[in-house]
Amino acid sequence: MSKHKKNYYGSLCTELYELLHQEAPEDELDFYLSYAEKGKKILEPLCGSGRFLVPFLQRGFDISGIDLSGEMLNKLKEKAPNARVVQADVTEYCPDETFDYIFISSNSVSLFTDMDVCRKILCQLKRLLAPEGKLVFAVDTIANQCPNDSDYNISVSIKTDAGLDLVLKSKNTYDEASQTQFSPGIYELYQGATLLQREEMDFQTHLYRFGEMEQCLAELGFPSIKTYSTFSKDIAVDNRAEMFLFECSI
Repeated sequence: MSKHKKNYYGSLCTELYELLHQEAPEDELDFYLSYAEKGKKILEPLCGSGRFLVPFLQRGFDISGIDLSGEMLNKLKEKAPNARVVQADVTEYCPDETFDYIFISSNSVSLFTDMDVCRKILCQLKRLLAPEGKLVFAVDTIANQCPNDSDYNISVSIKTDAGLDLVLKSKNTYDEASQTQFSPGIYELYQGATLLQREEMDFQTHLYRFGEMEQCLAELGFPSIKTYSTFSKDIAVDNRAEMFLFECSI
């Protein structure tokens, strides 16, 4: 059995993600597009297989992307061979240029469960912003807490384009003290009853309380912070929202 990889998209994980999420949700895409301007430089950290980056490119925006997963970036390149993307750890990404708009989609910031690492990333992205630039991102909230599982359960079973069966077995455990949702997964690829490939992934997310990220962003020096609870930009007021969306300006 392969070694667990924390919050990394391997080959089977990437294939399942592509089958389930071929296109960006329209409301979420429109939300991130609402901040984009032609002629401005845009960066999408954690761009994955490009379900947001590619539509930005198709609309003529000047966008670059970074992601740690080579498997994900290979999928992106199949869709957009000329896309400007870099395989890198976002914590170590230090380009010479700055950007007018940086966004991180799909609540991916919650994957950084070490709060010191999360602060380091946000501080680094702040340094990459041009004057009057904006950083926009989303996080999961404690409203997304899953019941604890005693064992792995099949959460997804789907046919691949090649007619094989791709199965995800997952298990959720929530740690109240650290507000961390542990969601290890076992991805298995079958031809009939024959197991062709197996891959273990270790996904962890930090579930935020209202005001928690706002305090962090203020401490990092963002002078303007807006918190939304929906892609329609309704202002967040409590923990009942399933996500918090942050619009940070410098």
